[in-house]
Amino acid sequence: MTMQDTNPHFDTPGADPVRELLALLDLEPVEVNIFRGVSPKDRSQRVFGGQVLGQALVAATRTLSDRICHSLHAYFLLPGDPKVPILYQVDRSRDGKSFSSRRVVAIQHGRPIFHMSVSFQIDEAGLEHQIEPPQVPPPEELPSEDAYRHKIVDQVPPELRDHFLRPRPIELRPVEPQEGLNPTKRAPHQAFWVRATGRLPNNGPLQQCVLAYASDMTLLDTCLLPHGIGWFDRRMQMASIDHAMWFHRPFRADEWLLYVQDSPFAGGGRGFNRGLIYTREGVLVASVAQEGLIRMRAD
Repeated sequence: MTMQDTNPHFDTPGADPVRELLALLDLEPVEVNIFRGVSPKDRSQRVFGGQVLGQALVAATRTLSDRICHSLHAYFLLPGDPKVPILYQVDRSRDGKSFSSRRVVAIQHGRPIFHMSVSFQIDEAGLEHQIEPPQVPPPEELPSEDAYRHKIVDQVPPELRDHFLRPRPIELRPVEPQEGLNPTKRAPHQAFWVRATGRLPNNGPLQQCVLAYASDMTLLDTCLLPHGIGWFDRRMQMASIDHAMWFHRPFRADEWLLYVQDSPFAGGGRGFNRGLIYTREGVLVASVAQEGLIRMRAD
């Protein structure tokens, strides 16, 4: 039975976006250590990087039962084709007394398009400290993402407006919203409140997979802020090159989390970006780092 068969809302126009996301992450087991995932029907050019991150983490997690992911390191090798399934092959590299290691390779058209190393650990106590979050307005005092998108939709190319306004499984509320798609230059710092738009199951590993999916959103944009380049600037070729994530404490991805981002460096056609993710109570639950391609097109 395919994933579409077991999740009837996956292809239904107007279906609950969170149910669609959960269906997206519900991989089909094909063989021992091999899983199959599919892409949403509204993707036409390439697979969203957060989708591959989330699905690969699901595949790795399904090979363990008593340990939680604490870090992942991934490389995007080729653009994913949204029209065909993705096979995820898991190598059970090591199971020790405290840590387990997995390597996941995503395959399409007979070639690897992505690989990721994942480390899992038993629950144990240790020394504790964290960097405190910045003081920002709560999400209730900020415009909803839907209101913000409708405000600037006239600046979006007509052929992309329906996609731009579609219901989404993840809501982002920028602390300092840009006035439009042609932003002024500013320092490479930004922050967003982020959460799933519906209730998620009480499943810690699934919460991690949803946050991995969301962590690829907006992060690469941070390195464009000092250059005043907007989302739909046709001069830019942009793509994630790698992605690393560390999970520090339990959290719920369907409750507001503060995603604080900065970009220490850009050069050589690449931009480097970092993120810290906090609960509303100021608890640091995850850290992210990513380098991406930000190439100016010659034409």
